[in-house]
Amino acid sequence: MASQKPASRGAKQAPVRTSPTARNAPAARAAKANSANGTTRQTRNAAAGAGPRSASAATGATARSAVRTGRGARTGAAAVPAEPPADPRGLARLWAPFRRMGGLQLATLILSLYGLGASVYLTIAHYDTAVTLVCSDKGLINCEEVTTSPQSVVFGIFPVAVLGLAFYVFMVAINSPWGWRLKWPAVTWLRVASVIVGMGFVLYLIYAEVDQIKAICLWCTSVHVATFLIFVLLVFHTTYHWGGSEPASRD
Repeated sequence: MASQKPASRGAKQAPVRTSPTARNAPAARAAKANSANGTTRQTRNAAAGAGPRSASAATGATARSAVRTGRGARTGAAAVPAEPPADPRGLARLWAPFRRMGGLQLATLILSLYGLGASVYLTIAHYDTAVTLVCSDKGLINCEEVTTSPQSVVFGIFPVAVLGLAFYVFMVAINSPWGWRLKWPAVTWLRVASVIVGMGFVLYLIYAEVDQIKAICLWCTSVHVATFLIFVLLVFHTTYHWGGSEPASRD
């Protein structure tokens, strides 16, 4: 019994073998943990970096959209201009030529229109006995005495009122905005020559009233004054025109 060795001593202990999977398990777990941590950090970094960039990108996109919208609005406004206010009577178009006239030119037109109106009134009163002039018929101021006198008809044929009417029709035409637009020298000289002739006729009529008829017609005198003022304005204008210092008009 004493000579028997313990079986545990005589027998070699078999080495304990572990599988590769068991040996690599801790390393795999560590690698997996590190990978998870890295992924988490990358996610956090990405989220942290993407936030401002996303906000900046969104802001930039909004700004670009606003710019495009503004450009579109400006382009649309230029392409489709705002409609002017309605003017059913066309007063603006009718008044435009007169606004471009100078002060002197407009004054000649107004005086010519007055002379035309007074000449029409005198002509109607000459041919229509039912129409009486609104004027005194006694004393020195006596329109009827003047308009019915022999001197009221030139050469016994042409009534003075009709000659005045023809003269002022021409003056209104040549002193209109369209007449003043004609810059031909012939038109300028014709305008001045006609008013010189008219002024000469006015002097004759004043002489006839004072020396021959011994009466004065207020309506005739008002036409004489208008003719004299037109004469002064046109001579003044022509002097500046041919002197090279013509007042600029608004054409």
